[in-house]
Formats: sequence, structure tokens, C-alpha cells
Amino acid sequence: MTLLRTLAALTVSSAIALTPLAAQSTYDSVDPMIGTGGEGHTFPGAVAPFGMVQLSPDTDTGHVIRDAYKWAAGYRYSDPTIEGFSHTHFSGAGHSDLGDFLVMPVAGDTVPLEPGDAAKPGSGYRSRFDHRSEAASPGYYAVTLTDPGVRAEMTAGTRVGVHRYAFPAGKAAHLVIDLRSSLYNYSGKILWSSLRLLPDGTLVGARQTRGWAPDRQLFFAMRFSAPLTGHGFVSTEQNVPYKGFQGPGRDSDAVAERLGRALVARLDFGRLARPLEVRVAISSVDEAGAIANLASETGGFDAIRAKTVAAWHKALDVLTLEAPAPMRRNVATALYHSLLAPSVAGDVDGRYRGPDNQVHLAKGYTFRSTFSLWDTFRAEHPLLTLVQPPATTSEIVRSLIASREDSPYGILPVWQFQGRETWTMIGYHAAPVIADAYLKGIRGFDPKAALDAMVASATYAPYGGLGDYMKLGYVPIDREPEAASKTVEYAYDDWTIARMAAAMGRSDVAVTFGKRAANWRNSFDPRTGFVRARKSDGAFRVPFDPTAINYGSDYTEGNAWQYSWFVPQDQAALTVALGGDQATVAKLDAMFDYDNSKLDYSHAEDIAGLIGQYIHGNEPSHHVAYLYSYAGAPWRTQARLKQIVESQYHPTPDGLAGNDDLGQMSAWLVFTALGFYPVTPGSLEYVIGRPFVDRAVLALPNGKRLTISTEGLDAAHPYVGGVTLNGAAVTKAYLRHDQIVAGGTLHFRMQATPDKAWATGAADRPFSTSTPR
Repeated sequence: MTLLRTLAALTVSSAIALTPLAAQSTYDSVDPMIGTGGEGHTFPGAVAPFGMVQLSPDTDTGHVIRDAYKWAAGYRYSDPTIEGFSHTHFSGAGHSDLGDFLVMPVAGDTVPLEPGDAAKPGSGYRSRFDHRSEAASPGYYAVTLTDPGVRAEMTAGTRVGVHRYAFPAGKAAHLVIDLRSSLYNYSGKILWSSLRLLPDGTLVGARQTRGWAPDRQLFFAMRFSAPLTGHGFVSTEQNVPYKGFQGPGRDSDAVAERLGRALVARLDFGRLARPLEVRVAISSVDEAGAIANLASETGGFDAIRAKTVAAWHKALDVLTLEAPAPMRRNVATALYHSLLAPSVAGDVDGRYRGPDNQVHLAKGYTFRSTFSLWDTFRAEHPLLTLVQPPATTSEIVRSLIASREDSPYGILPVWQFQGRETWTMIGYHAAPVIADAYLKGIRGFDPKAALDAMVASATYAPYGGLGDYMKLGYVPIDREPEAASKTVEYAYDDWTIARMAAAMGRSDVAVTFGKRAANWRNSFDPRTGFVRARKSDGAFRVPFDPTAINYGSDYTEGNAWQYSWFVPQDQAALTVALGGDQATVAKLDAMFDYDNSKLDYSHAEDIAGLIGQYIHGNEPSHHVAYLYSYAGAPWRTQARLKQIVESQYHPTPDGLAGNDDLGQMSAWLVFTALGFYPVTPGSLEYVIGRPFVDRAVLALPNGKRLTISTEGLDAAHPYVGGVTLNGAAVTKAYLRHDQIVAGGTLHFRMQATPDKAWATGAADRPFSTSTPR
């Protein structure tokens, strides 16, 4: 961070700190730059809540697969140039793709159609920029492009993105539209693309890609506030760099339409007296869908921005926060990042493209996609049930069910975006999302169809070793990689199926999956105290190193230290298996205090934010700090949470320990800052931790309010000395969902020393299957 930017940040922080708390909205505290550096993989650009369009700058898109990880969101804070502005981005994903339909303004008489070299200014259409010229807030992004001297602004509606470019006076204005540019780029990714200029001046186009998701189709429609004075549609398919338009009368590409695998367009507007506005809509269905989407959101830049800012105020200001400025920025931005996905993926007329690559119709709801379920089932989806209207979660569930019905395999999504399945990560974690919603009373979807979809996903034998899992009670490592992880994650998902089935009166399903929920025991090795991979003959695989993290090994993006704690449905039984409370606390401490000095994890992506063997930058660790409460030591949870929050979250571009993973990393902070966390979605309980904000008010979807207040909260008082709910003492280490949604005041009294008596009894501990209440 430059000195000037540091001073600017301090000035802003000081101004916020002096502003009366009642005057500060959560919207005003959001900083979309958080996570754009390091490995946060967030983007700073304009997007509406759950918007289909994410209009954001790409600082580099030309990286081969080997290097694509760092540019998963297109923008990297440390980069010195911007290549252009594209319309689709993931927020915090651990894999790159999208970056569709790159637009870049060019000023002057020469229009290069290649991006050029970032190290050689003027070698292409990319431009240098200065962070001091950037502005980013929910629904808005702006930057000054140094080389063309253009002020670029972005805003977005649900299905529309709007650019505004102020060109230098006296210089001709042009746009480059590059359909070759993409994230996760490599030769042959673009299968086909098209550009077509309609008689009314609308530019439409499409491209078909084979990236992270196979055979993905996306269409666009683009309209301009000024008429075109000329254009050129160029194909560079023969790998011969196009030298660019050099002046009037020398262009031979002014055709109305061009098709190919490497297309780039030059659009001319002459010298403009006012900024150029560019309205763009996208559709996964067809060009007509993109045109209809464009017509569905009327108005120019300022009108779209005002509508989106209002939508963000409504979405974010359900939570009001009183805390020091850095913590306010962290938590407000975390809530913002939690409201970007699952994104709208259906057109305004209800059509969408499904996992079968066919067009379907969503009747009575909006189809959503971008499901990073291995990450988001943990806290992101539970958070949405508290901060969004029930219709949001209902639409998510209906979209999951529809995806199963549209799938050629007949199962729920695993990791899906724009309707296309990637088969990334493990488990069938749509199941806990659906079960948690149903058990919380959210309706608006067909529960029978939902349960059928869950069962179908859990019994699809060709998927991830499920055939052996159903036969042996575990996934064998000699037949399936990452077997230890799959066994324990399947067991939890099975438990959520059993819970929903029981609530629906389907005892047959409940009994079957209730038994399967105990399969974690088949991978637990009592001799070592770790979850381990077993072979099909029943033997644990050797040699065994609980610290080893290798791609395609016994565990998924982790090792035995992280995965041995994943028994959220029955942590009490795991505590017994580990030798009781004292042994469990000692093992948890050993995890956090582990000396990693002789270990090298530089080869392992997503392994970031290490505190010993606790890895906050990756999701398998996210519930672990709360597990002390299951062993009768909630004060140890409070101490570890302080350690995690202070070391893993900062209000800076590199302020996230690892990938935000479509909001999961952020949802963890929102819950933790408020003082409770959903360790076991589907249990209808939240484990009490400790708060990190002085006061918060959550406007619940049912119209009630939950106020979190604190007494004595500061760095010298990190421990909970007492908790009350509506004036009554809370003596247990958890809160029920019905207590949360009933509203009222949750009050924490903080103190300097741990209270080793509060919520330690066996009856005071959070839910476990083996200790029913």
C-alpha cells in the first residue's frame, strides 16, 4: 500500500470514527477492495445483490492454466494495469473462469486490437492506472485509465451492466470489444463466438467456451448513448496479431456480422461532447433473451446506479453495527460479500439454461446458480435465512431441485455456475442447504421433490465412491481418492437427509440415513485419534502422516488434522472417541499450537491462514474453534476466536486469509462478530462464541429485531462473563433458532479472565446425535 493510499485510508477511517454511530449505515462501511489482494480473490466492480452481471475490471486475463489461480476474480490489487472491463466474475472462488465480453475504451486515432504487454505502456489497449483514482462501493466502481486519459465508471442492475466513459476533449472515442479475452484462459477455450450489428445500432454477440464448465454458452446485447460513426469486426484466428485501425478509409472489416473463434471489435464514436454510456445485458439462453433483459431495466447510468444503491441499502442495512471503524468495515464488507451468490441466472421471462445444456422455464420463481456448496453450506446459506426474505432461500432450493430435474445424471448440483456443472469438490452439500431451510420453516418449494432429490444424490453409485460407501460404510482409498474426507462429509449430509425425512414423517428414509450418518466411525482410527483413509480390505492406509497435504490424497484440500474434526452431527461421540473432554481440549490446543516451521505447504493451493494446523483460509477448519464448547470449555472457544479474528481479517486489500469462496469466509465473520455460529446446519442451533462488535441490530425476515449488546467489550476483556437473552440468564453454550428469530436483546458481559463454570455441564452443550434432548 502506498503512503498516499495509507494516508487516505487513515483520513477516511478517522472521519468515520467521528461520525455519530446512528448516522453510519452499513452500506457506507462496505469496502469492496477488501480481498482483492493476496488470495482473497474478490472483485471490486459493480454488482447488484445476487446480480447476474458482475461488471468489474480485469487487470490480467492472459495467464495460462498454471497461473490462473491468482487471477480467479480477474482483478489483482498489485497489478499496475487494467486490460478492460468484463461482465461476469466469481467472488472469492478458488478456481478461475468467466470474464466474459471484455470492453475497453481507447482515445485517439490509433486503435490497437491487442491488449499488449503490461510492462510496455502503449503496446496495446490495456492501460496503466493509479489506485488513488479508484472508487468502489456497492453497485459502483470508477477508475481513471492513465494512458487514454479516460474516466471509467461502472454500475449494474440485476441483469444489466452500464459503463460510462468520459473521453479527453478533442480526441476520438472508441471501444474495443474483445471476445477472445477470458479468465482461466488457454488455447482452444473459445469454441465459437459471434458479433452482429443490428439495424437499430444494438450490438449483439455470443460465445461458447470450454473452461471450468464444459460447453458454456453466453449471449450479450449492447446499446450506446451515441451513434456509431464506424466499426470493424476482426478475426485473429490465424494467430496473426491485428495491427489495429490506423485512420479513416483504411478499414476493411466494417461488416454487419462476423463469426469465429477469435473475434475482436472496434467501435468508433468520433469526438464526443459528453460521456459515452454503454448498456449491456447478458443471457445464457439466446440473443433474444439478452435483448429482453436489456429492456427489462430502463434508464441510463445514474438511474440504474440509484436503483442498485437503494437495493444494497435495503439488503445491507438489515444489520446495523456499532464498532471501531476497522471492525465495522470488516463486518459490513463481509455481509456485502455474503450477498453476491447464488446469483440470478435466469432471464426476465423465466428461461434459463440447465445442466443438460438445454433451455428450461422457471415458473413463478427466478432461477439461480453459482453454487459453491462445499463451502457455502457451512455458514453462507444459514446466514441468508437470517438476513434475507424467505423467498431468497426458497428460490435457491427451487433452483437446486430444478437443476436435479434437468440434470442428465438426476442429482443435485455439486459446484454449478450459470447452470453448468463443474463436478468440483466433494459431497452432496445441497442436502444440508435444503434440510436447514425446511427445518427452519421456509417453504415455497415442493418438499417431496426436495427429499427425493436429496436421496437420489446420496444413492447415485457412480459418484465419488458412493457405491462402495453404501456397501462398506466408508469410501475405500484404493478405489477413490480423498476417501477419508468423502466418508465423513457423506455421513454429515446423510444426517441432514435423515433430519428432514423425520420432520416430514418419512421414517423409512430417516432410519436408513440415520444409520448412514454414523459412518464417520468407520474412518476414525482410535489408535491415532485421527480420521484416516481405509482400503477396501478394511486396513487403514500406511504410511500415515497427519500433516501431509497433497493433491488427490486421502483428504480434500487438507489433512488429518482438519478433517478429523468433521463430525458436526455428533461431536459428543467424537469427544468420547478421543478419550473425553480433557483429551479433546488437549488435541484442539495441539492443533492450534502446532509448530509448522518444518512443513512446506507452498505446493498446496487454498492452504492459507495457518494457525498451527488450523487453516482458516480453507473451509474444513471453520467450525473447529467452536468445538471446545462440546468438550465443556467454551472459554477456550472465546480465546481462539479472538486469535482468529485478529489475525485473519483486516480492512485492507489483502485482508482475507484465503479465498472468500462465494461468501463463506465472510459469512463466518458475520456470525462470529455477532457472537454465535451454526456449527451444524440442520440442528437448529447456534454455538455461542463471543461478540466482536459493541452493538448490533439485526432486522429479521419476520419483522422482528435481534439486538446484540455488550458490556465491557475491549481488548482487555476477551472473555464472556455472562449472557442474557431478554434479561434471562443464558446458561447453555448454544442458542436455538427459534430464540434468535423471536428477536429481543442478546447481551454479553465481557471480562478479563475466563469463566470456567459457564455452560460446561453435559446438558449445557450444543446438539449431538448421541445426546438427544
